[in-house]
Amino acid sequence: MGKKRFAVIGLGKFGFHVAKCLFEEGHDVMAIDQNRDKVQEIDPYCTEAIVMDATDKEKLAALGLEEMDSVVVSAGEKISNSILVCLHLQELGVKKILAKAMDDDHEKILRRVGATEIIRPEMAMAIRVARGLSTPNILDFIPLAEDYDLLQVDPPRGFIGKTLRELDLRAKYNVHIIGIKELVPENFILVPPADFRIKDSDVLIMLGKTQEIRRIKELK
Repeated sequence: MGKKRFAVIGLGKFGFHVAKCLFEEGHDVMAIDQNRDKVQEIDPYCTEAIVMDATDKEKLAALGLEEMDSVVVSAGEKISNSILVCLHLQELGVKKILAKAMDDDHEKILRRVGATEIIRPEMAMAIRVARGLSTPNILDFIPLAEDYDLLQVDPPRGFIGKTLRELDLRAKYNVHIIGIKELVPENFILVPPADFRIKDSDVLIMLGKTQEIRRIKELK
C-alpha cells in the first residue's frame, strides 16, 4: 500500500475521523477548518493542520491541493460552503473530490460543480444496518474441519497501527487473515497485502484453529 497525500476540508465528526484514519494508515493528511479548536484537536492525528476559511479561493490555491491524491469536503451544515469549496477545487484542477452531501438536491449540485464522488454517511450506515438485519452472516454457514473457525474479530489494542507483516500471525498463532472490513471509508479487502496497517475501526476475518483465534480475541 503506497503512501498517498490527502486533504480533508471540514473537521466535524465525519471529517475528523476520515483524517485520523487516513493518517493512521500512514498517509500524508492536510486537515483544514476555520474553527481553531477543531484544528487543534486534529493536530496530533494529521501531517499538517490549518486554520482557514476554505471558501477563500486565493488561500485555497496557495495550498497546492491539485497535487493531492484526493480531497475530502465535509464542510458542515452550511450547504453553500461545500458547494463553493467544490467549485474552487474543480477550478484549481483537483482531480478527485469526495464531498459529503446532506440530501439528494445537495448531491446533484455538488456533482455539477465538480465533486467526483458523493458521501452520504447516514444513508450508508442505514443500508449497512438494514442489510445486517435482513441477511444472515455467511460466515456462519461455511463448513469447516473440527477445531477450525472462520470468524470476524475486532483488532486487539496491540494490533492497531501495525502491519500484517509486523504482526506475523501465521507464525505466532497459525492464523490467517483472509479479509478485512474497513469502516472508514467502507471497503472490503480480500486477502490483504502484508503491508496493510490495521486501524481500530477495522474488522479482521480470521481463519485458524478455534483455540488460537480465542487467544487473539482475549488479548487486550
